Amino acid sequence: MRPKVDTAPDVAVAELAAQQWGVISLHELLQCGVSEGGVKRRVTRGRLHRLYRGVYAVGHPNVPLEGRFLAATKACGPAAVLSHRSAAALWGILAWDDRYPEVTVLGTTARTHKRIRAHRSTTLHRDETTRRSGIPVTTPARTILDLSSVLPYKGLRRATRQALSLNLATISHLRQTLDRAGPRPGSAKLARVIATAVPTRSELEDAVLDLIIAAGLEHPDVGKPLRVNGRRVIPDFRWPRQRLVIEADGARWHDNAIARQDDAERQALLEATGDRVVRVTWEQAIRCRRETVARLTRAGAPKLHGS
Repeated sequence: MRPKVDTAPDVAVAELAAQQWGVISLHELLQCGVSEGGVKRRVTRGRLHRLYRGVYAVGHPNVPLEGRFLAATKACGPAAVLSHRSAAALWGILAWDDRYPEVTVLGTTARTHKRIRAHRSTTLHRDETTRRSGIPVTTPARTILDLSSVLPYKGLRRATRQALSLNLATISHLRQTLDRAGPRPGSAKLARVIATAVPTRSELEDAVLDLIIAAGLEHPDVGKPLRVNGRRVIPDFRWPRQRLVIEADGARWHDNAIARQDDAERQALLEATGDRVVRVTWEQAIRCRRETVARLTRAGAPKLHGS
């Protein structure tokens, strides 16, 4: 005769798991009234699915990404928080590439688990951690600091500008976090990024802004809203004194009829009030840099004083 499964605690398990992206720890199962033997029986019968040692998915193993992230922090203990690339993905700073979740544990030791990248830290401050979607995670500024040790310069710059554009962090937050951390791998790289960290909306805008800076041109306004004939218009880049606008023409933002119509209307509004609009494509920003700089200069882009 097959052993019976006590279903009385299952209601509590289901309610708790529903608040936690479908995952639950062994400690929480015991608190819900499930015995260790009951856990084993539920695993055997497919009611629980082991994700990590001591952490389970309830009902089915296909939990969402948030559930995978939460399960990883639960597996590493109460002092663990999501960090590095995983934290960046949760904040929307980086796209998730389906690697093993990364977790940071405060202290000198951390539990080891297969399929989890565990970091140890003795400098993770309480105010550098928070919760997002119920998941313990490093703050955006701390996440950027951690990324500085694992990303190349361009990747770190893009992540930083994304955090700024989403209003997840400010230059002040980043600087304070960097100063408090002191010298560490990636800190010089992050300091360099912060020095020119203007929020942009795409990699193409990054490339165009880098082109402008490398050419010794004055730093333009970036994404600064204007009120034109009662309408709010946001040029990609603009030199107000020269009344010159640079628009980055990328396929992601402009390769559809509605986007092209919006672009045309915005350009018409700007030109009607005296601005000149120059459009720069990805190929022009990357492969034809010299020609593009010459075109911007002819259009009136101002040289940086002393360049």
